[in-house]
Amino acid sequence: MFQKLYRWTLTLAESRHAPLALGIIAFAESSFFPVPPDVILVPMSIARPAKAWTYALICTLGSVLGALLGYAIGALLFETVGKWLIHLYGYGARVDEMRELYAKWGWAVILVKGFTPIPFKLVTITSGLLAYSLPLFVLLSLMTRGARFFALALLLKYYGEPIKDLLDRFFAWFLLILVIIVILGFWIATHLV
Repeated sequence: MFQKLYRWTLTLAESRHAPLALGIIAFAESSFFPVPPDVILVPMSIARPAKAWTYALICTLGSVLGALLGYAIGALLFETVGKWLIHLYGYGARVDEMRELYAKWGWAVILVKGFTPIPFKLVTITSGLLAYSLPLFVLLSLMTRGARFFALALLLKYYGEPIKDLLDRFFAWFLLILVIIVILGFWIATHLV
């Protein structure tokens, strides 16, 4: 079953619509969607290693545009959509705590959380809610999301074939690890950060 899913993912990654899907997923993940774009970025970069940089750029730009939507949700729609999303991800009781943290270390919060598996949408919505400097927010988002996606692209571009061989044999484990990372990111965001 997992091998069929893996083959389907690689086929999808090679499709002409894959870059658009990648951009949409990166956009959505930064504002409301729980699944990271790595799910499609990895197979796309393995299928076409020469385009790994292009895919990282698509992810970065899509993620930053989605971050702007998340920022707008926090700034303009917090009482409706923003509050619901923050509570959905378990951050509702921590808004005042985040306000204090942002006052001192907002730039560090954006840089660190944008690079980790902690859901970036929490950062984007909180940044808008707390009226963090929009130009600085965009710059920091570009830096942290770009660093994350280009680091992954670098790894996949130069080690894509061995990684592909591993995925051919252990795709089920890859999916399990990815699910654990996403769950761990949400857990860290709600309990430790």
